[in-house]
Amino acid sequence: MTSPQPREPVPDAEPVTRPGAPPAHRWGFGAFLLVEAMLLASAAFVGVFLSRGREGGSIPVRDVLIGTMAPTMIAAATALAITRIRGNGPLADLRLSWRWDDVKTGLKFGLLGLVCTTVGAFVWTKAVGEQNATSAISALVQDQPMSVTAAVAMFLYLWLLGPICEEIIYRGLLWGAIERLQWAKEKWGRFAAFGLSTAVFAVSHLEPLRTTLLLVIAVPIGLARLVTGRLLGSIVAHQMNNFLPALAILLTALGLFSYPD
Repeated sequence: MTSPQPREPVPDAEPVTRPGAPPAHRWGFGAFLLVEAMLLASAAFVGVFLSRGREGGSIPVRDVLIGTMAPTMIAAATALAITRIRGNGPLADLRLSWRWDDVKTGLKFGLLGLVCTTVGAFVWTKAVGEQNATSAISALVQDQPMSVTAAVAMFLYLWLLGPICEEIIYRGLLWGAIERLQWAKEKWGRFAAFGLSTAVFAVSHLEPLRTTLLLVIAVPIGLARLVTGRLLGSIVAHQMNNFLPALAILLTALGLFSYPD
């Protein structure tokens, strides 16, 4: 009877990826926290820079545009850079690809979001009062008519570009960071990503009084990401949800509409 031969040591294997599944990335919550820190730091820096030498009075239109757009765009650009440096690029890591089915799904959830937002805003306004119901951006443009160029730039940002940047950060980078966690993989998976990203999205706007309303707004957008499994659906849903508020701000900035006193 011969004794069993000792087995040769097996070298460490590379992580196995399911066929058809996106390749694994090497960034996680640290990447999201870095992007959030970049968002807050750039907002603070821009605010201090634009306020130099200005004492009281209304904020110049140029400063409103820069202060609104720059921090979120800088944070989104940082997120994209992280996927390049520590991952496989934004298309793979953020599940960003063009599919008409995702566009259709995003439009459906965006329409649902408009209904939820309209009802939620009505109830919320009744609860907190019209004086407290104005968003931070709406408050900036009240009683401050803009040129047509500036107003259209603000409208396009709020309707199209802003949602893309925010989705890259929250339903892209944060979502991917949550799905990468071991407990999320084993127990809750993408449902944990949906719940946590929805809550963080609402809180991160730093408008405590509007957090409940922002949660209502965020749920249909997150559902579009959950159902499609990709980012385009939530981008389209977010853009559709933002259209009417952006249009109201456009008309207000042009002096064609005013909020009730």
